[in-house]
Amino acid sequence: MKKRKVWFLTVLFTPILMISLITSSSHSLKAASSLGKDTLTMVTSPDYPPYEFYDTNKGDRQIVGFDVDIAKTVAQELGFQLKIMESDFNGLIPALQANRADFAMAGMTPTPERKKNIDFSIIYYQAKDTIVAPKNSNIKQPQDLAFKKVGVQLGTIQEQNAKKIAQKVTGIQLKQLNKVAEIIQEIKSGRIDAAIVEDAVARGFVQANPELAFNVIPSEHRSGSAIAFPKASSFVEPFNKVLQQMKDKGELEKLATKWFSQTTSTTTVSSSPSKGGLNLDFSRIIPDIPFILKGIPLTLLFTLLSVFLGLIWGTVLSLCKITGIKPLVWLANAYTSVFRGTPLLLQLALVYYATPQLTGYNISALEAGVLTFTLNSGAYMSETIRGGIQAVDKGQAEAAMSMGIPYSLMMWDIILPQALKNILPALVNETIGLLKDSALVSTIGVVEILRSAQIVGANKYIYFEPLLFAGLIYYLLVMGMTKSASVLENRLRQNE
Repeated sequence: MKKRKVWFLTVLFTPILMISLITSSSHSLKAASSLGKDTLTMVTSPDYPPYEFYDTNKGDRQIVGFDVDIAKTVAQELGFQLKIMESDFNGLIPALQANRADFAMAGMTPTPERKKNIDFSIIYYQAKDTIVAPKNSNIKQPQDLAFKKVGVQLGTIQEQNAKKIAQKVTGIQLKQLNKVAEIIQEIKSGRIDAAIVEDAVARGFVQANPELAFNVIPSEHRSGSAIAFPKASSFVEPFNKVLQQMKDKGELEKLATKWFSQTTSTTTVSSSPSKGGLNLDFSRIIPDIPFILKGIPLTLLFTLLSVFLGLIWGTVLSLCKITGIKPLVWLANAYTSVFRGTPLLLQLALVYYATPQLTGYNISALEAGVLTFTLNSGAYMSETIRGGIQAVDKGQAEAAMSMGIPYSLMMWDIILPQALKNILPALVNETIGLLKDSALVSTIGVVEILRSAQIVGANKYIYFEPLLFAGLIYYLLVMGMTKSASVLENRLRQNE
C-alpha cells in the first residue's frame, strides 16, 4: 500500500516539478522584457560576410548572416523584437557609448582595451587569424612579414594582433583601412604585400580571387567573437544565459556550419587565375543593380533637403553680416569661421554621436546628415549670398527706402531676387558639391549610392565593378542637375 502511495505521489509531483522548472527557466530568460520596451536595437557593420552582410537578391535591403541569426534567436528567447542598424566597424563602440544601440555584433573580440569602455558576453565563436598574400609570394608565417607592408582593418582584433607581431618581427609596416575589401584590393594592386584577416572572411576572398592564398597564424590564445554592450548594461546576464543554452543544445554549432561552410556569393566566380590588369567583369553585379539603384532616392532626398535648408540658413547668416549690428556680425563671422575651418567628416561624426549624449534625442543617421550639411553649407552659402546682395546696385535700396518701403519687404521683393539670380551658378556648384559629398553619410550607416555599391562589393568579394557603376550614377545625376540649372538660368535671363 505504501509503495502504491509513493508511486502515486511520484507520478503526481514529477510533472508538476518539471513544469515548475521549465516556467522558472522561461521566466528567468524573459525577465529582461520587463525593462519598459519591446524592441532591442543591434548595431553592426554589414560588410563582413559571412558574419553579417546585405542580402542583395532582387534589390532587397535585408541584413543576414551568422551574427544576425544569433541575435534573432536571443531576442526571441528574451521576448523582444529585433531592430538592426548599421555603421562602419570603427563606429560600433562609439554607437554603444552614445546609447544608440543596446548591443553590437560584428565578430568583435573582447580585449582589455575594449573592456574599459564596453561590456561583453561570453564567447560564442572561436576564430583564427590568417595571412592573406599572393600565391607566389611565399608569405606563410609571421616571420615572412619582415620588411613587408601589411594591411589590417581599422579597429579590429587583427589590427592589435598585427601590432604585436610587428614588435617581434622587424621591418613590418602596417596600413590600416576601413574595410577588408579595400585591403584585398591593395594586395592585388601591389601596394601592400599581405594582410591579416580572420579565417572565415579570408576564405571567401581567396575563393573569389584565385591568385591569393591564406595561411593560418599559429596562436596560443585564439581570438573569439562576443556580443558587445554599453557599460553596466542589464542585458549581459540574460544574453549569456541564452548563449549558453544555444551552446549546450548545439544550436551555435549548427549556425556556424550553415554560414561558414557555404561560399557566400562566390558561385559565379571563375576558378581560372587572374589575367592581370583590372580584369573587370560587370556581369557579376547585374543581379545587384536594383539594390544599388535604390540608393538614388535617398541621395537625392538628402541633397535637396540640405540645399533647401542650407539656402535658408545661409540667407539668415548673410543678412546678419550686412546689418551693421556688431554682435550679429561677429556671431555670423565666427560661425562661418568654425564651419569652414573644420572637416565636414568631423562635424558629421560629432553631430551623429554627440547629439544623443548632449540632448537625449536619438537622432537618426539621415537627420544627422541633413543637419550637418545644412549647417556646413549655410556657412559657405552665406558668403556667396552676401556677395550677391552687395553686387545689387545700391541705388535700388536707396530708392526703395526713399519711397518708404520697409527694410524686410525691400530685401524680400527687390534685393534678394536679383541677388539669387546673380549667384545661381555658384548655388548650382554648391548643390553639385553636396550631391557628391553625400557619400560621406555612408560612414554613419546611411545606405545611399556609395554605401550600396560597397555592400555589393563586400558580398561579391570584388571592388572596382560596383564602385565604377556608382561613379556612373553620380555622373549622370550631376549632368542632369547641370542641364536643369542651365535651362533655369536661360529662362531667368529671358525675363530680364
